[in-house]
Amino acid sequence: MSLGIRVSGRIGRPVAEVFDAVVNPKKLSSYFTTIGGASAPLVKGTTVTWWKDAQVEVVELVPENRLVLSWDGGTGDDKKTYKTSVEMNFKPLEDGGTLVTIAETGWREDDAGRRGTYLNCEGWTQMLCCMKAFVEYGINLREGMFLSEMKGEPASAPDA
Repeated sequence: MSLGIRVSGRIGRPVAEVFDAVVNPKKLSSYFTTIGGASAPLVKGTTVTWWKDAQVEVVELVPENRLVLSWDGGTGDDKKTYKTSVEMNFKPLEDGGTLVTIAETGWREDDAGRRGTYLNCEGWTQMLCCMKAFVEYGINLREGMFLSEMKGEPASAPDA
């Protein structure tokens, strides 16, 4: 068994607009991958770079419905990195909004894996909040949020 997390939230815009805010590198870089950006659009079978050096493989992409990514999401107690899987689902709601659900799985059941699940649960929750602010209101909530990003470096763990 491996550890995993799941978060979800409502974005008050149609699925097409919300999905585009994730796969479009200019938009994603405006609220999530703000330091270093996103190198290219998310397209099935490609690998893109987020935050200068995070390699993100696009495993599956169903337009306006589902996105599955693989990346070095975990570091074991042995200090070796390993892949985790990120699944994003986009569900249209009757009110015209979109329910976004993000699940990440594949962490090892060790202290480092537990720490990774906590950190990434926080990160994906922040991503949803930042996406909502950006897509609905054009606001970048990440600006000034992380001390490391204020120094021009991607956030890698909670700032002290």
